[in-house]
Amino acid sequence: MGKGTKPIRILLADDHSVLRAGLRALLDAQPDMEVIGEAADGAACVRQAAALRPDVVLLDINMPQCNGLEALALLRQQAPQTRVLVLTMHDDVGYLRQVLASGGAGYVLKQAAGEELLSAIRAVHRGGVYLHPQHTQALLGAPQEREEAVAPPRDENERRYRSLSEREAEVFRLVALGHRNSEIADLLHLSVKTVETYKSRLMQKLGVNTRAGLVRLALELGLLDQ
Repeated sequence: MGKGTKPIRILLADDHSVLRAGLRALLDAQPDMEVIGEAADGAACVRQAAALRPDVVLLDINMPQCNGLEALALLRQQAPQTRVLVLTMHDDVGYLRQVLASGGAGYVLKQAAGEELLSAIRAVHRGGVYLHPQHTQALLGAPQEREEAVAPPRDENERRYRSLSEREAEVFRLVALGHRNSEIADLLHLSVKTVETYKSRLMQKLGVNTRAGLVRLALELGLLDQ
């Protein structure tokens, strides 16, 4: 970490204290990372994130009181600038799609934690989306909503993407990265209504009807690589 560079501030949310201790030891040993808090359930995670404003929340799915998916939705509302990286035992494309559709920035399996986890934290902190290549392939190959069940070929998707204006392409990428309309408006210095207009127009041009579909298409086109 360069001189004067602030470490990535991380909140750990998992109901297993032994795992949290191991993760804290791993992360605090990194010169560019700092664990600023821990939570044993989803509700406590949301409260601490709202109070501490971490850069990244490392979030488990199976937790008491408020599970990880419910916590993720609340985090997007109450701590929108915080990036959420799900660390889970569930190697399941269904959970993966729910996480991405809810605004999660990445998905890492607990059994793969280590160097991959460190890379994932750094990637989402930079504004990217982190998925293991195997998960990307699973997502691209998974059945989609009925209106997207038959996906057009890649060259057709690329043609549609090239039809977007520069501003529409910017909004597309930011939506796929999990930003809400109000955040995109702030980032691009636009009104929320204008962002909604761009979003509606680009979804029509791309032939996509859901945010999950936008994420899938952005992954296929390589727009989320950082």
